[in-house]
Amino acid sequence: PQLPHGHMALPSFWKVVEDALQQSGAQLRAFCQAFETVTPSPGAQPLTPAEERKVLSLVSKHGPDKLYQVTSNISGSKDLDLTLLRGQIVALLQGADTKGNTSRWLVDAGGPRGFVPAAKLRPY
Repeated sequence: PQLPHGHMALPSFWKVVEDALQQSGAQLRAFCQAFETVTPSPGAQPLTPAEERKVLSLVSKHGPDKLYQVTSNISGSKDLDLTLLRGQIVALLQGADTKGNTSRWLVDAGGPRGFVPAAKLRPY
């Protein structure tokens, strides 16, 4: 089967591909912006001065790319599980528990350290 652009010279063909990719990218950006304006981010709540100091200390200890925000309240049920509130900031120490289970992460909650469900964390 002949491709619809198979008869084009190569430079023109790449121009068509590039235009299509740019258009898709623009549509994706527009969608993301619309999505962000419709859904208020849980991070929109201002942090208390105490939380802010904790976040700064977590950043200085672990780096900004290790910070995660708790998306819903977590009540720890097992030993070494943390109980955290929605909106709290934690630093990722290890993306698995002691048995290698990647659905439970070891985090530093700015003092206490323990395990939380990975599904309830999102990058901060």
